[in-house]
Amino acid sequence: MRSDEFPQGAAGEPDGPEPDGPEPDGSEPVDPDAAPADVRRWRESRRSRHGVLAVIAVGGSLGALARFGASLLWPTPAGAFPWTTLTVNAVGCLVIGVFLVAVTEVFTAHPLLRPFFGTGFLGGFTTFSTYCVDIERLVDAGRTATALVYLAATAVAAMAAVSAGAFGTRRLLSHRSAS
Repeated sequence: MRSDEFPQGAAGEPDGPEPDGPEPDGSEPVDPDAAPADVRRWRESRRSRHGVLAVIAVGGSLGALARFGASLLWPTPAGAFPWTTLTVNAVGCLVIGVFLVAVTEVFTAHPLLRPFFGTGFLGGFTTFSTYCVDIERLVDAGRTATALVYLAATAVAAMAAVSAGAFGTRRLLSHRSAS
């Protein structure tokens, strides 16, 4: 079977379980239908995914710690408008707009930078869960109108921030390249 005919799963890996490893004599795969190069690529793909998951976890942990730090620096009193969470989410969205334009349109970045910073750090820094808890707390405190304003304001601020970050970065970079 040629490598372009090798059966592929949904994630581009061979269907079925991973071969058991080298034969007792040290030769490669036990799967008679798989070419050795295909099995090597499949194993490398698995190792690569583990690395991506690891950098996302580390980045997410650091982002969550940064968000927690912001909540300690600017605590929100019970029943008050959650300005800290709104600000954190808007700043995170602004940064993701800048970051994604920079790493997709301008610079060649290390393959693990996007998962670490974009998915991990900024995913952990911005927070849908705290946003939902804030809304629930406002409703429980009888501040339903404030909760609805916060619900809409966060969505609008997040979309505006990511758009402004992407647009502003493109504009700034186009002026720099024109100079």
